[in-house]
Amino acid sequence: MPRTEEQYKDIREQKKALIKETAMELFAQKGFSGTSMSLIAKQAGISKGLIYNYFTNKEDLIKTIIIDGFKIIIDVFDTNKDGVLTDEEMVFFLKGTSSILKENTSFWKLYLIVMMQADVMKLIENEFMEFLAPLLKTLVQYFEQKGVKDPVAHANLLGALLDGITLNYVIDPEHFPIDSIIDLIIDKFLK
Repeated sequence: MPRTEEQYKDIREQKKALIKETAMELFAQKGFSGTSMSLIAKQAGISKGLIYNYFTNKEDLIKTIIIDGFKIIIDVFDTNKDGVLTDEEMVFFLKGTSSILKENTSFWKLYLIVMMQADVMKLIENEFMEFLAPLLKTLVQYFEQKGVKDPVAHANLLGALLDGITLNYVIDPEHFPIDSIIDLIIDKFLK
């Protein structure tokens, strides 16, 4: 019996996910420059040509991985998408970020590595800023509503704290008390 269009779609999505997951692991282990499309194909057990059915080149692949990872964060940020964060939405965002980090540690390891490689960051900076600018603007507005003295500094501090939490969790997920740290941040920022 021939496959249905839905089955073909599922197969394509599975292959694309396999390529992204394999590339993510290799980029994190060997760096962007040290990872070739051939190595990704070999590690994934597929032909190199198949990768090009899904991604134009290695740069397109890393952009897709990073953008897809950030889309997950967007889903837990400003849940009703009205551009205004409530305290409840902030708590949901912070706890959701913790859950996302636990569920996809390999992505966040890659994120940290990418942030430290200027040449790779250059490849994704436009997409990164498209993601970051509205998020930062909403955070600044949240802190303005709270009446803090310097809302821009507060928004940037929160971002830096989340990056630091990410780094510490990626380095030692078994011993870093992420949930307790998130609770402390909620306690400090939502008063």
